[in-house]
Amino acid sequence: MAQAISVRLDDEAVRALNQLEATGMTRSEAIRRALVASASQLRHKQTLAAEVAALEADEEDRAEMLAVAELMESLRATR
Repeated sequence: MAQAISVRLDDEAVRALNQLEATGMTRSEAIRRALVASASQLRHKQTLAAEVAALEADEEDRAEMLAVAELMESLRATR
């Protein structure tokens, strides 16, 4: 269902909207796409943060990571 909204744009937002419209998008299409892209990016960041938190909480994974780092350090050529 389509829903009309009203919004006040600052100078930066007006410039961004003008850039999007210059690609041939309508004003409504540009705003819709920007909102969807912004929400998608936010979800992606939240997903990554959850994955990082899970890895940091995984003691077995942390121990393996340290073991691999130590192995890599021992294999590094000395100059």
